[in-house]
Amino acid sequence: MGVITDKLGADLKQQKDIHTFLKNNQKNFLNITLSAYLDELLSQKALVKADVIKKSGLPVTYAYKIFSGQKHTARNRILALAIAMQLNIDETNHLLNHAKHSSLYARNPWDAIIMYALEKHLSVIETNILLTDAKASPLLE
Repeated sequence: MGVITDKLGADLKQQKDIHTFLKNNQKNFLNITLSAYLDELLSQKALVKADVIKKSGLPVTYAYKIFSGQKHTARNRILALAIAMQLNIDETNHLLNHAKHSSLYARNPWDAIIMYALEKHLSVIETNILLTDAKASPLLE
């Protein structure tokens, strides 16, 4: 079992030498690609990739490139996949981290709407309606 993030952060604060910290904690760092993490989520949740892509509202070819690791994509598109997969907020934040994007932040109104949508298992379309009603930019145009 890996070290939890908070403990890893606390250990980092105590370190005098970053190289020692990196060497000692190498097994605790994220070493999985976005593509591999998406495949892991599909497997864990018994989801079909084609169904997720359809529910995401992303162009099919574009979405398959994300799943295959050929395409680095914008944060909103990763969030569309998270909503389509009905991930919870923690799973979504892990997905965002694997995609090299910032985690959801409840003090950001746009992010708060996304977090609400995730908690309520709303669709991408329903999420876009909430965003539009709040005069915020939609998840997908």
